[in-house]
Amino acid sequence: MQKSRTQLVIIMLMAFVSLGGSYALFYYAKTGGSWGTTNHGEFVTPQTSVSDLGWRISGESAQGHWWLWVLADECTAVCQQTVKDLRALHILLNKEADRVRRGFTGDNGAWQSLQDNYPALQQVVVEPVVRQMKRGVYIADPLGNLVFYYPMEVNPKMIQQDLKKLLRVSQIG
Repeated sequence: MQKSRTQLVIIMLMAFVSLGGSYALFYYAKTGGSWGTTNHGEFVTPQTSVSDLGWRISGESAQGHWWLWVLADECTAVCQQTVKDLRALHILLNKEADRVRRGFTGDNGAWQSLQDNYPALQQVVVEPVVRQMKRGVYIADPLGNLVFYYPMEVNPKMIQQDLKKLLRVSQIG
């Protein structure tokens, strides 16, 4: 009788310890402990799609491909370096490069100089509502949703890591 009671207590204790431990880990992770997201970019909130922004691209649909989109008022040296880095990043995607397109929105003078140096770069024309968005680099998914935002001065390796993860897990585009 005593042996059965001891076994029951041990079984109940193991159940409570595992249940209590799982709750503790859950709340620790929820409050921002050592767990969290592994992405480097900032999620675009509120959810925004390219159709909300009125994207117009000459000769190509915005949907069906992943997009690396640079949004800038004036393309300063930092902006030009970012566009150059995104071109290199696009090349480094190897077999996945066909799934990704690059776009630029900025003043027409900057677009003309970029177009000469980067023929695969697409000009993205948007509605005036975009003036309220942060300037930088955005990743858009094949359904047209903006996913991540990066400041203009971001290390391109951070974008590459996030984009490779997205391409790996994506069943679309």
